[in-house]
Amino acid sequence: MTPTPVLVTPRTLMEVLGPVDAQLMLDYYLDNRAYLQPWEPQRNEEFFSLSHWQQVLTENQVLWESGAGLKFSALSPDRSEVIATCNFSNIVRGVFQACHLGYSIAEKYQGQGIMTEVLRAGIDHVFEDMGLHRIMANYQPENTRSAALLERLGFQQEGIAHSYLKIGGQWRDHVLTSLINPAHA
Repeated sequence: MTPTPVLVTPRTLMEVLGPVDAQLMLDYYLDNRAYLQPWEPQRNEEFFSLSHWQQVLTENQVLWESGAGLKFSALSPDRSEVIATCNFSNIVRGVFQACHLGYSIAEKYQGQGIMTEVLRAGIDHVFEDMGLHRIMANYQPENTRSAALLERLGFQQEGIAHSYLKIGGQWRDHVLTSLINPAHA
């Protein structure tokens, strides 16, 4: 079994959590349920259960093993809480060498620069250690915080995808952005 990466940032410890850490993820989503709701798909009650998170975290380790995904949780240095998530999904190798980026941060940590710190560490890992060429990230046009974050990280806007994802029970437009590995430019 390939060990999952562990990244250390000035204020977090980034890991691919296993099923033994399911309570940490459940607490994160319970604590931030209302805050994250406008930006995420509709969640049924099963999503907010310990058994669900045990299964998801088991699947995340399988995704890592297969090379199809890397789903980090950014933890407090003492591992007592999840501060943010940083997910590189749909990893495709071959001629594409790309993935999609998804992320979220706990409401109480918003506006402190932690999401920038976490994403920079994750992006560096994906580009430098995994050798990917392109990271794609998409956001709803009204999500000005995500727009500013991605711009700060160097993502370039590529267009608008109409009716792109079903968020909060409605099909929503998304701004499409990408970041190219500077070593490949």
